[in-house]
Amino acid sequence: MYRIGELSKLAQISPRTIDYYTSIGLIEPAERSAKNYRLYSDETLVRLERIEQMKKDKYTLDEIKVAIESWSKITPEEQVSRKLTDLQHHISQLEREVKELEPVLKKLKPRQANHLYTRLMPQTAACIEALMLIINKSSLM
Repeated sequence: MYRIGELSKLAQISPRTIDYYTSIGLIEPAERSAKNYRLYSDETLVRLERIEQMKKDKYTLDEIKVAIESWSKITPEEQVSRKLTDLQHHISQLEREVKELEPVLKKLKPRQANHLYTRLMPQTAACIEALMLIINKSSLM
């Protein structure tokens, strides 16, 4: 069990962030110590890592909370379906961001644009291939 300072160091986030996540229900202490300190479990540490990753993936805290609440309530098939939906949402978000960048891309010199596309194309192709593999392996589709 970890006190908030220990959890903060392990998760590499501030104690204030942990307090905030606790106040909005993203995490909760597993128990209280004899001196009434909040104590957090290893599961909380894993949850914090998931939360931080989802934030990096540009999910809002409300979206993260909904996802966390649903994790314990769904079957593996539903998880795959929801993950695909999340991926589609993420792709839509990326498409919006690309549209926002189009004016900047149009202003690039041909050599700069070629360099940019050369660097991005292998990653894009790999993402598309991974999505196709996931879709084809899913019995839900």
